[in-house]
Amino acid sequence: MSNEAATIELGRKMGLYFTSRDFFPAVFFCGDLGTGKTTMIRGIVSALPGGEDAEVSSPSFNLANIYPTRPETLHVDLYRLQGLKADQDVEELLAGVDRLILVEWGDFLPEGQRPRDRVDIVLKFYNGSREALINLSGAGEKLRSSNICG
Repeated sequence: MSNEAATIELGRKMGLYFTSRDFFPAVFFCGDLGTGKTTMIRGIVSALPGGEDAEVSSPSFNLANIYPTRPETLHVDLYRLQGLKADQDVEELLAGVDRLILVEWGDFLPEGQRPRDRVDIVLKFYNGSREALINLSGAGEKLRSSNICG
């Protein structure tokens, strides 16, 4: 993405897609500091009903924020988990099925602890600039049947 506005707009389009299909998978964001993970989450949340009342910020210090959207949005930051195994609290947070789960630093969670049905978004810097490339992929039966990732 070339700038913050474009990153937010892509997030909004994803949020609108999820809302139009009443489909809310876990979304795992991976990428270096500053690639736009929180910014894209801000866009997704803004497109959901109730998103105008959400103050989206990275929950680096408290692990998770919950936003008053429909469905409820759980925003998790696993940065502090780097190199550690997730405890039961993290597993319980990610087990929710009646809410949208957005996870920053999702690559810090071992594959075996990640939800089966999820969208993975990898953001990488491009040409040494603040511009980021985005790779979107999906896993799980629900995603295949929804056509979000192929």
